[in-house]
Amino acid sequence: MELPRLVVGAILVDRLDRPSRVLAARRTAPPALAGRWELPGGKVEPGERPEDALHRELAEELGVEVRLGAELLPDDGGTWPLTPGLVLRAWWCELTTGEPQAGVAHDALCWTTAADVADLAWLDPDRPLVARIAAALAARRTAAEGRLGP
Repeated sequence: MELPRLVVGAILVDRLDRPSRVLAARRTAPPALAGRWELPGGKVEPGERPEDALHRELAEELGVEVRLGAELLPDDGGTWPLTPGLVLRAWWCELTTGEPQAGVAHDALCWTTAADVADLAWLDPDRPLVARIAAALAARRTAAEGRLGP
């Protein structure tokens, strides 16, 4: 039995210390997935560290450099299932260089908030991860509002 191939994803936020928005990317291919939203990232090459693959993919896909934060793990502490043969690891990250630009793999980019992140037509396997991202963004917003109260 073959091990699943690892995919890395960026939970690219406006600020790691107080995130309020996350970047979504709309796929152009394959036709069955075109028009659906995902986190930017891609496949890890043989012998490549996942973190290095994420930096490479973001430079290739979006033309940016990022600072990685914590990895967002599923409840079992492993990886996020995608499709048969593919699993995902995702890290919080923020821009250090460049402005994200849609490239060949995506036809649109969208900064979205906790309130509207679930409204995008996400790829089905990404929905559990997106729910966790939305909850984390909402919790950060609620905590910030509590500190700013009377």
